[in-house]
Amino acid sequence: MAKNQPASTLEKLRNIGVIAHIDAGKTTVTEKMLYYSQFVHKVGMVDAGTTVTDYDPEERERGITINAACVTFDWNGYVINLIDTPGHVDFTAEVERSLRILDGGVVVFSAREGVEAQSETVWRQADKYHVPRIAFINKMDREGADFYSVVDDIESRLNAKPVVVAIPVGAGPPHLPGAFRGTIDLIEMKQLTFDSKSQGQEFTVEEIEESMQEQAALYREKLLDDLTLFSDEMTEILLSGEDPPVELIRKVLRNATLSDMCVPVFCGSALDGVGVQPVMDGVCYYLPAPNDLPPIEGVDPNNPEKKESRKSSENEPFCALIFKIETHAHGDMFFLRVYSGKLNANSRVYNPREKQKENVPQIWRIQADHKSLVDSVSAGDICGVIGLRFSVTGDTLCDVKNPILLESITFPDTVVSMAIEPESSEEHKKLKAALESMRRQDPTFQASINEETGQTLVSGMGELHLEIVKHRLLRDYKLNVRVREPRVSYRETIQNVAEVWGGGARTLAGVKHFAEINLKIEPIEDVNQPVVLLNTNDEEFLPEYQQIVLDALQEEAQGGGLLGFPLICAKLTILGGRFVVNETDEVALRFAVADAYHKALEEAKIVLYEPIMRQEIQTPDEYVGDVVGDINQRRGIVVQTHNRGQFTVVEAQTPLANLFGYSSTLLSLTKGRASCSMELAKYGPAPDEVLREFTLM
Repeated sequence: MAKNQPASTLEKLRNIGVIAHIDAGKTTVTEKMLYYSQFVHKVGMVDAGTTVTDYDPEERERGITINAACVTFDWNGYVINLIDTPGHVDFTAEVERSLRILDGGVVVFSAREGVEAQSETVWRQADKYHVPRIAFINKMDREGADFYSVVDDIESRLNAKPVVVAIPVGAGPPHLPGAFRGTIDLIEMKQLTFDSKSQGQEFTVEEIEESMQEQAALYREKLLDDLTLFSDEMTEILLSGEDPPVELIRKVLRNATLSDMCVPVFCGSALDGVGVQPVMDGVCYYLPAPNDLPPIEGVDPNNPEKKESRKSSENEPFCALIFKIETHAHGDMFFLRVYSGKLNANSRVYNPREKQKENVPQIWRIQADHKSLVDSVSAGDICGVIGLRFSVTGDTLCDVKNPILLESITFPDTVVSMAIEPESSEEHKKLKAALESMRRQDPTFQASINEETGQTLVSGMGELHLEIVKHRLLRDYKLNVRVREPRVSYRETIQNVAEVWGGGARTLAGVKHFAEINLKIEPIEDVNQPVVLLNTNDEEFLPEYQQIVLDALQEEAQGGGLLGFPLICAKLTILGGRFVVNETDEVALRFAVADAYHKALEEAKIVLYEPIMRQEIQTPDEYVGDVVGDINQRRGIVVQTHNRGQFTVVEAQTPLANLFGYSSTLLSLTKGRASCSMELAKYGPAPDEVLREFTLM
């Protein structure tokens, strides 16, 4: 995406993402950044569907971000590659893959709602990939805005070290006394007042007003005290009674931020154009350049025990990761993060997972939905390429002579599914191709087709996810299909330990087959995939038999439990077997494994697990009783309630099966004044009546 970056200017490149809970203002922050950098000459509005990064028709209709979008702009001599990510939990995969390849993040919080459920999720994702970040507390112009409460939330709920570098002057909308009217830069100790006529593009830097001097001095002292934790030089200067220079403050703060030891905190109102430019400066001051980070690590694909690494330098062998795929009329567009070396158009690269060489005929610079051809990209760049045949999301592309395999991207499991039925055999073929295309784009979308009945089951991360899948099939792919209501994706596990023998003698087409397998099954905790082991010293259990049995048992376990749902929290151990020369072959062994597997599940007794969602409902006090009562009727458990400004926050854990259509019910209960977010908390045992429904089917 960025212009070709020679090694000498890598320090002027920033690859960042804007991440947050839904409706915290990410896209508005992004739009203002593009306006102030003169990337656009008119500010787009989310509600009007005119923003640069929300270019998909679904995004513009709904006023939310669904797909992570890339844009590049210049700011004060720096090149910033920015990815605007979704905030809705159903599209958390977009955040996951963006954070996997980004160097830094701007986390946006609402000054009224504070740290919300999805805020915690994206924060954990950033922690997972060790992404340094700065925080922007947005919507200071909203009624109930409380900057200092949100700072406390960041520390207590996210277990982070917030370092306040800007404080608000006032809070709330213009019609209230003490309304929000600017910010104070605690590093330079100046007050910034933003001009509303220029939408915040023009601002004045002046002395701090008298009413704010005491508060500013207090937080300036706290800022310097916080920085002494990270610098002996800072401590010595303060002990000598001197005022540390601005350059030293920024240097210490930058080093601490890059080491994940603190999070610089800014404030403002993106909608009103207040406080966004200091955040853009903060990106340049405190977030890393590609060469500030440790070399990317991987393994030698020919020897997985051997570690490999690549520095962020054009002089290293080429290495990149595919983090996203978009389908276009002229072919799939593969989004790459280049970690090292240089990639030229019309060159060949190597995919170590597939052990295949790939041609790269074209390289594109991506600007949201606009693209332009470039001749080459180098270390630190984010770009798009077309023409790849074998690669998928999470794959590594590297130099043919110097292969390296990077860690892939992991995505959460799906929790809901729905059936789709094509109206004709012709539609069936089109549906199959459309679903394959969508699956390549979205790794959290799964689809399976019953070739006999023609019924297709598609699975996703939530109701909204599946609703958008349905709309795309009908609108974009113009398919004539019937769609059934979403249903929950359950899991199966076992209750007891069981040991069984399976198999025996069979005669097929006049040929005798014999094998028996001794299998033990037992429950284990916190394992999302069945664990398959072999534990036998039987000399008759030949190595070739062992491999067949292990492969067959792995296939059975991957196929799910007795009800067809994925099997979790179970360990399967092969203890031995009985075999007859000339009668034991692969057919007999596979039959014995399948028989033992099903006998073991029946004897161990299946337990059905259902997804339990963590809900965070923010409601006016007068509706708390109605909200809690409704949760109880849905088999939910209220974990806690607490106040956040003028609202009460109800935290609950509720089975997903009882939450379909919940948003509409909540709006009705509270006359449209409450909001709710949810994410998967855990899987828990489903009631016996739910299990009986499936066993009677």
